[in-house]
Amino acid sequence: MNIYNGSKNAVIFNVIAAAVIGIFSALLFPGSGIFVGIISLIFLFALSIRVINEWNRMPVLHLGNYNGIIGPGLLLITPFIETTPYKLDLRVINTAFSAEQTLTKDNVPVSVDAILFWQILDSEKAILNVQSYYDSVQLASQTALRDVIGKSTLSEMLEGRNIIGQDIDALIQDRVASWGIRAISVEVRDVKIPRELQDAMAKVATADREKLARVALAESESLAADKILEAAKKYEKDKYAMQLRSLNMMYEISLNGKNQIIFIPTENRGFSLPTPMGVLGIEQLAKPSQSKSHKQQSSEKKGEED
Repeated sequence: MNIYNGSKNAVIFNVIAAAVIGIFSALLFPGSGIFVGIISLIFLFALSIRVINEWNRMPVLHLGNYNGIIGPGLLLITPFIETTPYKLDLRVINTAFSAEQTLTKDNVPVSVDAILFWQILDSEKAILNVQSYYDSVQLASQTALRDVIGKSTLSEMLEGRNIIGQDIDALIQDRVASWGIRAISVEVRDVKIPRELQDAMAKVATADREKLARVALAESESLAADKILEAAKKYEKDKYAMQLRSLNMMYEISLNGKNQIIFIPTENRGFSLPTPMGVLGIEQLAKPSQSKSHKQQSSEKKGEED
């Protein structure tokens, strides 16, 4: 990169120009030559001074010819002969770009917003090889984004934003490398799809979630049934275990204080009280009365026959 070293020439030019102006003013207006010369010198130095920040650079054109890069710091150029058309920013720059209603590989119109992070590496190429490096980078980014969208499906764009960003970054780098610019990374911010397609995708997602929920519920019911059968086999071996479990369930029901439990003898041994007040005790008490009634019925039949 050509570095401008014309500050000494600028100082010599300013001094000579101020002296010439002072001499001419002295010839035209006697006694005013020194004053006019000093004022001219100050004016010329004011036109020559360039203060450039650490992160900036400026190109110098000598009568339209590229003469080098200046910066950073306090520098001088030759006024009226040399010019500095604009500043270059060497920091990392972010540029937002987008592509609206672009068809994907599977013919879905999408709108994509992205950000490009880039930096100038070679100031000379950025000045001489491209008219406006900033606008050119933005346009190259938009065209690269459209090219990548046309080669990708909607599912690829929604699921692999990082991969899409890398593809866009590589394509931009190929286009801006000759301009002395490096594309650092591309971040895809948003992918917008039509409202109708959003509703359809939402219905599909809802159906998938509902299917998974029903499958999970069925699996839970199956596991619960297996455990219940396992517990039933254990209770079948010991009737007192079932009675204890029944009493525990009654206790849990009565914890809130709003339920009143009344023990009623039934044939369901699972919820009966322990012996002798339980079902087994009632059955034993009922056996003698049943045998007695059976004897009475048989005697009555014999009396009728006689």
